[in-house]
Amino acid sequence: MSHFKNLFKSFFYAFRGIFCAIKTERNLRVHLTCLVYMFSILGLTDWFVLSRTDWAVLAVASALVIGAELVNTAIENAVDLETKEYNEYAKRAKDVASGAVLVSAIGAVAAGLFILLQPQAFSLMADYFSSKPLMFALFAFSIVPATLFIFFGFGKSRDKK
Repeated sequence: MSHFKNLFKSFFYAFRGIFCAIKTERNLRVHLTCLVYMFSILGLTDWFVLSRTDWAVLAVASALVIGAELVNTAIENAVDLETKEYNEYAKRAKDVASGAVLVSAIGAVAAGLFILLQPQAFSLMADYFSSKPLMFALFAFSIVPATLFIFFGFGKSRDKK
């Protein structure tokens, strides 16, 4: 029985780490917000033609960006814990970890462009929103709470500098 208890504890700690990063890391909230918009539009409409492979590539690319952001956060926190004064190696470690996030994000955007650059889909989207101004207004209004989430998260964090 203790094996299951340890397994559940490890999942608990992992989810706690994810929520801690969401609470403290603005860039992670930017990535998550973009993912929510993208997957909401893709899942709730039939504007884009996507194969199972397309869905898989988008899911894996998204997971890589979020994973890279989480690893970057872990490295930054570990480096900050180790040294408070300027250290060239600490700076390099943080810059390289940040670079890994950038590379994964660029790759995800490239994959997204290859898959989602479908002029017909954007034409359908424009037709939909021009014929339903209330839906366009709701979509536009959703940007306000999304922006607040990006910049303020769930409220003040005691962990950030």
